[in-house]
Amino acid sequence: MTLVDIEGSTDSDVVTGSAARQADGSRRRFVGVAQSRSLLVLAIPALIFYGFAVLVPSIRGAVLAFTNWDGLSRNYDFIGLDNFVRIFTSQSSLDALRMTLIFAIAVTILQNGIGLLLALGVNSGLKSQNFLRVLFFAPVVITPVVVAYLWKFLLTPNGAVNTVLDAVGLGALAPSWLGDPFWAAASVVMMIVWQHAGYSMVIYIAGLQSIPQEINEAAAVDGAGSWRRFWSVTWPLLAPATAINIMLTIIGGLKMFTEVFVLTAGGPGGSTETMSTLLYKSAFQFNEFGYGIALALVLAIVVVFFSVAQQRMSRKGS
Repeated sequence: MTLVDIEGSTDSDVVTGSAARQADGSRRRFVGVAQSRSLLVLAIPALIFYGFAVLVPSIRGAVLAFTNWDGLSRNYDFIGLDNFVRIFTSQSSLDALRMTLIFAIAVTILQNGIGLLLALGVNSGLKSQNFLRVLFFAPVVITPVVVAYLWKFLLTPNGAVNTVLDAVGLGALAPSWLGDPFWAAASVVMMIVWQHAGYSMVIYIAGLQSIPQEINEAAAVDGAGSWRRFWSVTWPLLAPATAINIMLTIIGGLKMFTEVFVLTAGGPGGSTETMSTLLYKSAFQFNEFGYGIALALVLAIVVVFFSVAQQRMSRKGS
């Protein structure tokens, strides 16, 4: 075989290999497009149902926020931004927005703080840690309506809480739990934290168990005490669990309805009114559905704002 034959065969192999690779790439692209089309076909029924059950009612509701619809009649008038102007000029809606933010911030701080303390306690190697986890998580599985009625019974003037205070000689210090604006709001926060602290605890436990034990042991060998190990090692590595807990508690606090409506019904004197309870009363008690939908839109925007802000802060921190 001559040198020319060798070079010719080499060029031919190169051309053949290049053509094979192109054909293989085209085949893969064709398979990928076919799979994408198959997945799209399978997703069409779900997309149709989602659009019918979620998108269409949401868009229609957003349109009704600019009307004076009473929820019953077929006729209504477009009134532009009057409902939204009323939200930001009416004292009742401004107070409801303020209380919604106060509840969300208070619940976020207390629930995450107590949840973290519970997680550190039951994750410290106690013999009864499994029992304690079940005990602290048990209130989470109780229906919020049941919890609210239970706390309402406990906090009545002749309820169990005041009875215990009387028994220990502190009856004179017992406040009007549901009759005083401050203590009514405090009662709502305490009830929500009591019920959901176990949920935050479980998330923090998952974060604690994902931290390699060798890191804490190395810090202890270097002379770091318990507080220094927590602040410099454990707490930074709990950032993902903390971010999840904060996001869930903020959203839950902003959407708070059942607990407030059952325990205080927004009272006394509207001092515990939230956006959710106000929009419920506006729509279903006073037949101002247009105004109620406008309140729901404002609440949705507030929830989205805090959720996006929290996620960006978490990403920046990480």
